[in-house]
Amino acid sequence: MAISLDRQTVSIYAGAALLRLLVFVAFPDLSDFLGSQVEISTPISSFKRLQEGLFLYQHGLSPYDGGVYHQAPLLLVIFEILPSALVFVALDILNAVSLHTIANNLDIPSRRFRKLDGTLIAAAYLFNPFTILSCLGKSTSIFTNTAIIQAVFNAQSGNPLRAMFSLAIGTYLSMYPGLLLPPTLLMILKNKDQPASLASLVMSYIGALAALLSTTIILTDGFWDFLSSCYGAQLTVTDLTPNVGLWWYFFIEIFDSFRDFFIGVFWLHLVGYVGGLTFRLQSQPLFVITSLLGLFAIFKPYPSIADVSLYLGFLPMYSHILPLTRYTFIAASVLLYSTLLGPAFYHLWIYAGSGNANFFYAITLVWSLGLTILVGDTLFAVLRDEWEIERPEMKGKSVRQI
Repeated sequence: MAISLDRQTVSIYAGAALLRLLVFVAFPDLSDFLGSQVEISTPISSFKRLQEGLFLYQHGLSPYDGGVYHQAPLLLVIFEILPSALVFVALDILNAVSLHTIANNLDIPSRRFRKLDGTLIAAAYLFNPFTILSCLGKSTSIFTNTAIIQAVFNAQSGNPLRAMFSLAIGTYLSMYPGLLLPPTLLMILKNKDQPASLASLVMSYIGALAALLSTTIILTDGFWDFLSSCYGAQLTVTDLTPNVGLWWYFFIEIFDSFRDFFIGVFWLHLVGYVGGLTFRLQSQPLFVITSLLGLFAIFKPYPSIADVSLYLGFLPMYSHILPLTRYTFIAASVLLYSTLLGPAFYHLWIYAGSGNANFFYAITLVWSLGLTILVGDTLFAVLRDEWEIERPEMKGKSVRQI
């Protein structure tokens, strides 16, 4: 379904693009300031670290020699050629257009479903404060977010090869999107208009990922340095720079003899959601992807508000389950509370010297609690909606598991 370019739609996209470009031009120092905030920038998505890698790359050195660059070398080529502000604005607009189309083509088996206009979905994404701050702070997580959105978009619209290539790009850039492979495959296989075999899809994904990895040999001589710095840093959590996640403080405090064990436990916990959600909600693979994005924003090693903006980009497509949720107000209040107090607690710890790491970690726990409530509550609402469709006589009645 094509996007109808009425006056309202054009105004939303033009307004969002102009807002970002005006801030970049009128307040050039703001981008550097936002790029230094731990809520926006992580060791894996920092634009300042990318600039460090780009400097080494342009002077004929390996971008991983400095030990601070943990991103894919393909990003260096992009920012060597294109102006950074335009890249981030263009990707935000592309993401909004794709979400707009996904929402318009969405088909949910629910009797209470009322299709939400894709224009509202796009506006909710573009004017989400987390999306705007991530763009202005030049968080390179936007590249991973774009790859994930394009994978969903192509899986829905009947382009399985493009979907696999997009997901391979996301995996190449940030590794964790590879966990979205099962629900994405399920989404493609449910599309009867574009028949495709599971084996061919998996081989396409592996082939695309191998081709992307091979470009590293062309761009930089240190292929093993790339694997160690880009993927090894995420797997072993070598950089314990504070962020809004749960890992950094835990691994600062843990004894080294237990470190490998708990890294395995943390990763197993994150991976464990994929199979269960995909199997239980196989009739709604897009909601599986949406819920996993919310879980990634909580449990991956280096999360940021860019991950939350992606989750909140998909979640409004399921606005029909809002009457079935139970703790929406609590989740929204907790997220707002932690959003406002997080920077204040970090300032008290780092700059004012009147607090310590516990101040900031405590508010990140509250932040994660809010997201956990939201993910859990929406999962309950979808399961309740599915149950009421199967048993209409139970609609509106309380349920107790015995």
